Amino acid sequence: MNYGYGFLEAECRMAINVTGLEPSVGFLHDFSDYQTKQSLVYDLQEPFRWLIDLSVVEAFESGKLDLHDFYFTSDDYRYRFETKAKQRFIDLIRERFNSGVRYKGRVLKWDTVIREKTSELASFLTGKTSRLDFEEPSPTLQRFDSIELRDRIIRLSSEEAKELKIPKQTLHDLRTKARDEQPFRLYGKVRDKLGSLTLQP
Repeated sequence: MNYGYGFLEAECRMAINVTGLEPSVGFLHDFSDYQTKQSLVYDLQEPFRWLIDLSVVEAFESGKLDLHDFYFTSDDYRYRFETKAKQRFIDLIRERFNSGVRYKGRVLKWDTVIREKTSELASFLTGKTSRLDFEEPSPTLQRFDSIELRDRIIRLSSEEAKELKIPKQTLHDLRTKARDEQPFRLYGKVRDKLGSLTLQP
C-alpha cells in the first residue's frame, strides 16, 4: 500500500506543480519545510486513496500479487517485493487510473480528475469560485462476483441459459466459479445477459 501511495503522491504533486499552488502549505496536514514532506500533496491524496486500496485488493484477489512475491530484508527490517511483481502491480494501478468516470458531462480518467480537482482548489483559494466539492465524481464500484450474482448463476436453469444463448460449457464454468470462494470476473456479454434476467425467489 505504501508503494501504491507513492504512485498517488507523484500524481498529486504533478497536479499541484502544474496548477501553481505551493505544495508545502496544506490544510489537513502540518506544514513541513522538508522538501519530500509537503502537506498539500498529502491533503490532495486523501480523496483518492481508495484508488490504491482497491488496486491492492484486486492485485491479491486476481493473483497478480501473492505472499511469495515479498521478502524481508534484515539490514533495515523492511518487507519488499520482487521487481516483476512490482511491475505487475504498477500496471494494475495504471489500469485503475485509466478507468473512466463521468464528471461534468465528460468521461475522464482519474489522473485527469486529480488535475481538475486541483484546479478547482486553486480557483476556490483565489476567490474565483465560492464552492469547493471533493465528493464528485463519485464512482460506482460493482463486484461481478457478489453473493447475489453467485446465487443467480447457481439457480440459473439450463432452459433459462439456453434462452439467454449461454452455452452449456459456459454455464458449467460459471456454476463452478460461483460455488468456489475465489473471486472471478465475467465476460462482458455474459454479464449483460445475466443482468437482463430476473430470477424469482
